[in-house]
Amino acid sequence: MSEFRFKHFTVVQDATPMKVGTDGVLLGAWCGLPEGESRLLDIGTGTGVIALMLAQRADRAQITAIDIDPIAEAQTNIARSPWSDRITLVQCAVQQFEAAPFDRIISNPPFFVESLKCPDRGRTMARHAVALPFEELLEAVCRLLKPDGRFALVLPTTEGERFVQLAAGRLTTVRRTEVSTTPRHAPKRLLLEMMHTAAATECLCERLTIGTGEHETYTEEYRRLTRDFYLKF
Repeated sequence: MSEFRFKHFTVVQDATPMKVGTDGVLLGAWCGLPEGESRLLDIGTGTGVIALMLAQRADRAQITAIDIDPIAEAQTNIARSPWSDRITLVQCAVQQFEAAPFDRIISNPPFFVESLKCPDRGRTMARHAVALPFEELLEAVCRLLKPDGRFALVLPTTEGERFVQLAAGRLTTVRRTEVSTTPRHAPKRLLLEMMHTAAATECLCERLTIGTGEHETYTEEYRRLTRDFYLKF
């Protein structure tokens, strides 16, 4: 059995096409969460890892986690966690999902738009914007997000800039973190937090570097962000 162990929960990931990775963990640790009771939506939950991270961080939140693909492993992971009573799993395409608006929406979405597709259908669905094009993700978020809610996502830099441009006039970026693997490398990922344009505030821009450049050595800022989750920190 393939498992990824965190400090307070374990993720089984035998059948899920996309395994636990840095993108999802970064997003789950980085996204802003409201205090007190709140409703959170995880779009494209996969193994359930982001939903579990949200439950650990926000102890009074009710979390809905949806995915178009089978959710059996996410069900197992959530049932084995301390927060199974606060996470609801739904197998459904977000385009057809109906619910009352959410305080926060979080997504680690598929992002390859024009690249060649992998012959493995599961990985293609998870990595490529086939079942969830950016335009349809944007429509769903605008429909499901409260007027003063926030939407957080992680994308490669090029795709992140494309999503920001696509959302112009509807969602506005209020927090933006450029992520580099080492100090010598240009940013490879964008962490974005967005609001309905009518409610948007001034954007907070930041930079996060994961490694120092030495083998298996991480920066203090990355350790601080993820230390509540990773066993190695």
